[in-house]
Amino acid sequence: MIYLKTDEEIELMRVSNLLVGKTLAEVAKAIKPGISALDLDKIAFDFIKSNGAEPSFLGYNGFPNTLCISINDVVVHGIPSNYVLKEGDIVSVDCGVKKNGFHGDSCYTFCCGEVAPETRSFLKTVKESLMKGIEVAVEGKRIGDIGNAIQTYCESAGYSVVREMVGHGIGRNLHEEPAVPNYGKASYGKVLKSGMVIAIEPMINMGAKEVYLAEDQWGIYTADKSLSAHYEHTVAIRRGKADILSSFEYIEQLLGSKSI
Repeated sequence: MIYLKTDEEIELMRVSNLLVGKTLAEVAKAIKPGISALDLDKIAFDFIKSNGAEPSFLGYNGFPNTLCISINDVVVHGIPSNYVLKEGDIVSVDCGVKKNGFHGDSCYTFCCGEVAPETRSFLKTVKESLMKGIEVAVEGKRIGDIGNAIQTYCESAGYSVVREMVGHGIGRNLHEEPAVPNYGKASYGKVLKSGMVIAIEPMINMGAKEVYLAEDQWGIYTADKSLSAHYEHTVAIRRGKADILSSFEYIEQLLGSKSI
């Protein structure tokens, strides 16, 4: 069942999603060598609560923390730990917030200090692929058009698309229909309709596409230990152009020339 949102509901979702963007910027302020993933998680928890909202991920299917923090070869769903960030790490921070009955969801992959030029180029490509997917997320197109745009862009640069994890619908529930793969055939899949709200989230590996599930039953790792990056926006489907409800602007204002 796909739930179409009213304009009023979409505006409530925008509030939740902008809070996610602000939370990610608060976390970004602290990302530097020497800080632990658990420290970052606490920053997010405190900021979300101080803004009258609830962390969407905390307790979701038993997940123990506010953020998913996926470092280097972790694709998604990394549980924050006492791991201390070091120079050259890449850190995917996935955040969800529930406010006014609706969820927001967004992810950004950060550099810890200076990273290798080829790593920065990889992150830039993955972030750009998200925008390629959003460009075709309009009324009348199909789910396959989004995945095809992302897949084509990333694979043409020599990177690989994770198959096991996909984007999703979002609203009163964190995960709703439809599933939104980052691969697929153009003109295939469910038709996009105005009022649908979906989270588009490329999860791309620098090496091979194969992954495995960690012993904690949450973290997904690249099988070849290559780096993985993850960017995500929540968007409302509209005629002509998607309405991006989440925002990277707070992060980019903070990082300035250091942003990807």
